[in-house]
Amino acid sequence: MESRPVHIDHIDRHILELLQRDGSLTNQQIADQVGLSASPCSRRVRALEDAGIILRRVTLLERRKLGLNLTVILQIAMDHHTPERFAEFEAEVASYSEVQECYLITGQSADYVLKIVVPDIDTYQAFLLNKITRIPGVSGVHSSFVLRRVIDNTQLPLEYI
Repeated sequence: MESRPVHIDHIDRHILELLQRDGSLTNQQIADQVGLSASPCSRRVRALEDAGIILRRVTLLERRKLGLNLTVILQIAMDHHTPERFAEFEAEVASYSEVQECYLITGQSADYVLKIVVPDIDTYQAFLLNKITRIPGVSGVHSSFVLRRVIDNTQLPLEYI
């Protein structure tokens, strides 16, 4: 469901750019960088949160240092294209911590594309066979293994707003 873009000015945009780069910045640090005092800056951040533009703040972790060395792009085909079948599948994969992203797509032989992060190929095989292929409606899977992350970006392109 699409919503209308919220109007933001250049200060709001600067705040968003700063927070996308480093969500741990304090309100005072943000205020100093955008040229506001602490109170107006805090009000702007709160307004961006209230408008649903800032969804949450997260900490990004380095996968390999945690032993999560394998990233897999998994394409999944479904047997029936019904809202109930899709809802059941989506609810199930949402419960798997290995699934980092899940997209319902068109234009391919697959219905879904998932990004999976696991320690190794053996763990992935167990995940695929014991979880994914047991979801009702999954009729086909195709795994692609990521050799190198060329671009791995969480920042949105704010030059369009």
